[in-house]
Amino acid sequence: MSTVLVTGGSGFIGSHCILQLLAGGYQVRTTVRSLSRDADVRAMLKVGGAEAGNHLSFVEADLEKDAGWVEAAAGCEYVLHVASPFPATVPKNEDELITPAREGTLRVLRAARDAGARRVVMTSSFAAIGYGQRPQTTPFTEMNWTNPRAKGLQPYAKSKTLAEHEAWNFMGRERGGLELTVVNPVGVFGPVLGADYSTSILVVQRMMDGAMPGCPKLHFGVVDVRDVADLHLRAMTHPAAVGERFLAVSGDFMSIQEIAKVLKSRLGVWAKRVPTWQLPNWLVRLAALRDPAVRQILPELGKRRNATNEHARKLLGWEPRSREDAIAATAESLVRLGLLKDSRKVQVQS
Repeated sequence: MSTVLVTGGSGFIGSHCILQLLAGGYQVRTTVRSLSRDADVRAMLKVGGAEAGNHLSFVEADLEKDAGWVEAAAGCEYVLHVASPFPATVPKNEDELITPAREGTLRVLRAARDAGARRVVMTSSFAAIGYGQRPQTTPFTEMNWTNPRAKGLQPYAKSKTLAEHEAWNFMGRERGGLELTVVNPVGVFGPVLGADYSTSILVVQRMMDGAMPGCPKLHFGVVDVRDVADLHLRAMTHPAAVGERFLAVSGDFMSIQEIAKVLKSRLGVWAKRVPTWQLPNWLVRLAALRDPAVRQILPELGKRRNATNEHARKLLGWEPRSREDAIAATAESLVRLGLLKDSRKVQVQS
């Protein structure tokens, strides 16, 4: 079988991509910023039910450095470029996100082209589609682009937008025989494999731990990480996927309050700390005066966006799980792995 390079194999999406590639019989090579993460990645894959053995190898490579990328791409037919910085808090300097995202993308594309790889599937984001524009009532599609020059645009959205633009520009300039496909997920949820998971999972974790006093009026998209990985693999080999973007989303966007109600109904006693009270905007703004993390959500209060997965369904036959199943699977895995306050107590007592 073909060898596939997965950048950022220790990450939430990357580890699930590796799981599905191994299940499909592929040889997998993955990049990590330090080879000391080898054991961590193998442990996460074991939680996911896979013994990687000699079907998985590691190369040390950093998005901000040239070293390692030639070795990483050598002999690979496909590349899943998943690695990208996604911090829990806004950096003081936006270039801390923009530079590694943009320059790292170019390093991966050049290495893939020079190695003779057939196709790169790049993980972008809904952040590169649905921000910095006038409000719209129709769902966002792959034809939409975030305006990177919009006032007040968060550094993460700007970094994903500029990195994806850079990727498409590269393909127009110097792609050689390389093909590119892009996947644009909304908030990624689903079963975690360890303590190294995406920032979106923190929403569920904080709600389950009782760290949120109520539900701010925020709405965002939901998709299961297993379905995101599945979409990557479909985009990797399907002939019609070349040169396309694919939104990864399961249904309409959900409010924090709707997510809370799913947790209450599906997790029982484990969700006893989950708040369902709707926080008024004035109270959130008051809290933002003292909390920088709250301050960064203020521009999104009360805003509603939706996106459609019709393109991925029709072209690739992609069928994602329900939003509710994705949310429930997130919480269940946090309980199972002892990553919540109450589940840690149970593990200690047992």
